[in-house]
Amino acid sequence: MKRRKLEIRNLKFEAGEPKSQITFPPFRLLGEILLDICNLPETHLQRALEVQEQKGGRLGEILIRRKVITEADLLGALGVQWDLPVSMTLPFENLDTAFINRVPIQFLKKFKLVPVFTHEATTIAVNDPLAFQALDDLRRLLDLEDAPVVLAPVSVILSIINAAYDESRDSAERVIEDMQEGEAGRILSEIEETTDLLEDTSDAPVVKLVNLMLSQAVKARASDIHIEHSQHKLRIRHRVDGILYDMLSPPKHIQSALISRIKIMAKMNIAEKRLPQDGRIKIRIADKNIDIRVSTIPVAFGERVVLRLLDKTNVLLKVTDLGMPETDQAAFEQLISSPHGIILVTGPTGSGKTTTLYAALSTINKTDINIITIEDPIEYQIDGIGQIQTNSKIDLTFAKGLRSIVRQDPDVILVGEVRDLETAEIAIQSALTGHLVFSTLHTNDSAGAVTRLIDMGIEPFLVTSSVSAILAQRLVRVICPHCREAYAPDEESLQKIGITPEMSEGATVYRGRGCPACLDTGFRGRTGIFEFMLLDETIKNLILKTSDANAIKRAAIEGGMTTLRRDGARKVLQGITTIEEVFRVTYQ
Repeated sequence: MKRRKLEIRNLKFEAGEPKSQITFPPFRLLGEILLDICNLPETHLQRALEVQEQKGGRLGEILIRRKVITEADLLGALGVQWDLPVSMTLPFENLDTAFINRVPIQFLKKFKLVPVFTHEATTIAVNDPLAFQALDDLRRLLDLEDAPVVLAPVSVILSIINAAYDESRDSAERVIEDMQEGEAGRILSEIEETTDLLEDTSDAPVVKLVNLMLSQAVKARASDIHIEHSQHKLRIRHRVDGILYDMLSPPKHIQSALISRIKIMAKMNIAEKRLPQDGRIKIRIADKNIDIRVSTIPVAFGERVVLRLLDKTNVLLKVTDLGMPETDQAAFEQLISSPHGIILVTGPTGSGKTTTLYAALSTINKTDINIITIEDPIEYQIDGIGQIQTNSKIDLTFAKGLRSIVRQDPDVILVGEVRDLETAEIAIQSALTGHLVFSTLHTNDSAGAVTRLIDMGIEPFLVTSSVSAILAQRLVRVICPHCREAYAPDEESLQKIGITPEMSEGATVYRGRGCPACLDTGFRGRTGIFEFMLLDETIKNLILKTSDANAIKRAAIEGGMTTLRRDGARKVLQGITTIEEVFRVTYQ
């Protein structure tokens, strides 16, 4: 190997010292260093070298792919090889982001390097010490000839890049202020979405507004965006943790252009304004992959648009993450592993029923069982599970799909919702013939599900012989951990959700003050409260005599069932949520 002379900036450079020309000592091969500092077995190194010879690529990346070393090991070895310090973290606070106007985000992401300006010092973080040309270009662009170089993980560098460019974007309010009346009449051409909205450099105000609206909604952890209007007003709201908040109030004249832009992104017909339409947008914002379902309906004075945001990077929850009481969780986990029966999850729209069912499926999803679902819509794809989307246009209903699923030799079946007698009958028949069936019902509590099935026309003896358990649930907002404070609620408030003075003795009740981390709401995230009714012999015998939901509920409580409000009260005393939240979601 030919020896090279390189200009290396002295990392302990003192102000006023001249830059030094340094010649490397005898260059050590990366494999030798890894053998020394990582205790890498020589056989693993030899296999990686063989792969490199056959298929090309870098030795370090090959070893990481083969899970022989970690990225930290590789950075440590590269640090020794190039005499550079390694930092596994970089400062995120007090960053100076002035450089974003001079350096394209694509350049930094491509070469995986970023300047880190803080009050204390300026460094250049790189992941690949061989990116000489890109490093020199960045130095010249920003006049950083004397800035030291540090090696850092790819994820950390990308996080700094995304944070810098995201924080420095114009606000949506600023874009709205910049819009002139003439913009409303501009003809929008169909523009394919960029890979990352942070990389979109379009100057069209409507395009910038939509991108910023989506970026701000994702940053706020919003689940939905509502674009609504009246005769003289346009309003944009987003739903965070189940509650709608005002987001923007753009001028009325941009309504048509704004909706047309969203329709273009969703590949919908922009000329059709008289009929409801549905579409889908797939975007990436920083390191988040977002799937957006778009729905438009014609209303007075135009069209109303709702965008449902699904963060594809979110990991599916396990049953242990749902927030069930320990005894109920143990019983639920045992039931979802049983070979047959129906498990129903009930609650109003937006109460987390689908999340609970997905958690159950991901918990039992193994190679030795066949799981098939029919849903409307499919919210998250799960590896190893066959998922069917209902389609009213071709008459693919829950009932028709369920009939076909039974012929696919399933072990576990998920039916998105039991909406009619036919679907209920097939689900019950499937459970009686040795399948485990999951489904949902829209009822207020667990006992009400029994009444609903019987009202549909299902015989009580079929209910008792097929349904194993019914889980009712609601979602309550979790108190923000950054601004929560203890307080002493009055006795009336405690009694409102069934907390007696004896129960509250020694417990601390909290509420959130509101801070930037929770957007001044006092809440951050949600958890479930649950009512788990196991159909034991006592409940089954009662169902054969009566379908009265109140009588069934009383018997279940006598048998030890925890009601929704009682579980909510327990979470208040644990400091998880507030009295007002529990009352809000359990009030009937």
